[in-house]
Amino acid sequence: MDAEIAGLATLLRGARRAVVFTGAGISTESGIPDFRSPGGIWTKMMPVQFQDYVADPQARRVSWQRRFEMEETWNQVRPNDGHKAVAQLVARGIVSHVITQNIDNLHQASGVPEDRVIELHGNTRHAKCLTCGARVEIADIRAHFEEHGDAPDCVLCGGIVKTATISFGQAMPEGEMARAEQASLAADLCLVAGSSLSVYPAAAFPLLAKRAGARLAILNREETEQDPYADLVIHGEIGPVLTAAVKAL
Repeated sequence: MDAEIAGLATLLRGARRAVVFTGAGISTESGIPDFRSPGGIWTKMMPVQFQDYVADPQARRVSWQRRFEMEETWNQVRPNDGHKAVAQLVARGIVSHVITQNIDNLHQASGVPEDRVIELHGNTRHAKCLTCGARVEIADIRAHFEEHGDAPDCVLCGGIVKTATISFGQAMPEGEMARAEQASLAADLCLVAGSSLSVYPAAAFPLLAKRAGARLAILNREETEQDPYADLVIHGEIGPVLTAAVKAL
């Protein structure tokens, strides 16, 4: 492991516009339960499909009830050593952007500037109107839900309000996808941290960076489908490995 950490430090030391691509593995170390893996939340309860959310008020009630049940978890979790190490890499000018599949806002909470975080699957810390895009705070929605039994419509246009996350069946955010593509094509190093690289189209960005000439390093507890294409593969815990690599710079 010491040799692998040294190798990662060498790659980071030589980078000038690296991107970090993160998945659930970095956030499980903060105590956030995994959704997709065997035994994860979505193996115990089926997620609400986007088309059902839009068409069926009962599906919306179920979706919001699940979100409120997770509120205590979201309020308690904090950035871990992995998030903090990534924030240090951004602050030192080594990493230009953090492309994340996570919806937990922990990269921003760790100190990464909002404009450096590209959220491919959205953010569960607030909601948005599906029609006009107006932001709505979760606390306001919960208060309305507890009084009326459902979520409020948008006060600006009357549209349906939904957490600012990307649900199954919902189109990926065009703006964020374009930003991720631009950052990947400009990168000289792509560091994957805690992603199985099995959920597309998001998982295509590390390979896009590699094909455009970037080095590719993958840090994940388990093997990924993209391991054969990587310049460096480390199977280990995200926080300890990234912390040690940053210290070695």
